[in-house]
Amino acid sequence: MDELTHATWRKATASQANGSCVEVASLSGGRRAVRDSKAEGHGPVLFFTAKEWAAFLDGARNGEFDS
Repeated sequence: MDELTHATWRKATASQANGSCVEVASLSGGRRAVRDSKAEGHGPVLFFTAKEWAAFLDGARNGEFDS
């Protein structure tokens, strides 16, 4: 996907120093791409629609994924 070539990838400021984190890029139409930072751009990428991303953020904010 050409859009990924020019994407700006970000990771959380609280990410682990050992690189155990994910990176997120904003795409057109409010979509998001997520990848493993350890793969240094050569691993798989997950794509989420704007609606899916909003649902994920809502769940994270509301503790849905807390252990």
